[in-house]
Amino acid sequence: MWFLFVCDGEERELGRQQAPGSCSYCRGKVQAMDVERQCNFCFLPICFKIKRKYFCTLCSRRLELYY
Repeated sequence: MWFLFVCDGEERELGRQQAPGSCSYCRGKVQAMDVERQCNFCFLPICFKIKRKYFCTLCSRRLELYY
């Protein structure tokens, strides 16, 4: 039996806020953006994933957080 799980590429922005630190490429300010992603099972929403993404406001690069 096959099941159809689809995590579509649509992301919805929930909010933005200033993050501590600076960009390692251009020393610009860093902003944190909370995004929500929805997974569907046969067109019914079953899962909502909320992630925080970091990016530079000056050069618009996506930044990764290393511990």
